[in-house]
Amino acid sequence: MSGGGSQARERRQAYLLVMPAVLVLAVVALYPVLAAIWLSLHRFILVFGERRFTGLENYVYLFGDARFWSALGNTAYFTAVAVTVELLLAVPLALLLNRAFPGRGLLRASVLVPWAIPTVVSARLWAWMFNPDYGLINRLLGGADINWLGAPGYALHAAILVDVWKTTPFVALLVLAGLQGIPEDLYKAARVDGASTWRQFRAITVPLLKPALLLAVLFRSLDAFRVFDAIYVLTEGGPANTTETLSIYAYKTLMRSGDFGYGSALSVATFLCVVLLAVVWLKWLGREEGRR
Repeated sequence: MSGGGSQARERRQAYLLVMPAVLVLAVVALYPVLAAIWLSLHRFILVFGERRFTGLENYVYLFGDARFWSALGNTAYFTAVAVTVELLLAVPLALLLNRAFPGRGLLRASVLVPWAIPTVVSARLWAWMFNPDYGLINRLLGGADINWLGAPGYALHAAILVDVWKTTPFVALLVLAGLQGIPEDLYKAARVDGASTWRQFRAITVPLLKPALLLAVLFRSLDAFRVFDAIYVLTEGGPANTTETLSIYAYKTLMRSGDFGYGSALSVATFLCVVLLAVVWLKWLGREEGRR
């Protein structure tokens, strides 16, 4: 009985210790989500002072909104390409940083510089570099006349390049943490058995690094899917909405058009897409852990 009573007291103490964090989380996270859901069930146009309950009318309109599907496609393409390129660049970079050589600490610190720069600052820097008249990019291409941020075929890829430049160091850090968790004894045993460097990479590094890779993809996918600041600074969603993501479309609807009802519906749709993406990746992570 005393043991059971002690466990009950410990459980109550644990709940009391966790309660402040739960309350803070409910205030800063749960309440805005619920408020957005409630607003999305209304026709609420601030300029006209109109507010009335419409139920799911905004969501019905959303499914038939071609601009919404275009923004969703832009967001998915941006996320898929940016995260893939970042992963492909981060793995060799992490392998390099994991090796012992003079100046490794300085290189590790310098690699973090793009990630440490605020996104708005880096986006403005790249906007100058992409300028078709005096930008560095066209000069490096031999004086090419390319309107990187004004041509539909280039603008989204220019935004992807900015995101890759800024975020690859973060992915490399996650991969590096996974590399440092692999026991060195495994490589020593493989070298004794005569395994080549490529064979060690395939048989040891890749399998043991997979959880870190999946975790990096999870973090970056969730972050990239809700991208706003970099693209907004570069193009504001143009030209012709070719770089307009879900976050930018929701912002324009909310803050420029003043349609808080439909803007909230767009925000809720973005939130649900992020949640769905997180659930899929977490299930995949759980499946990989179960296999291990």
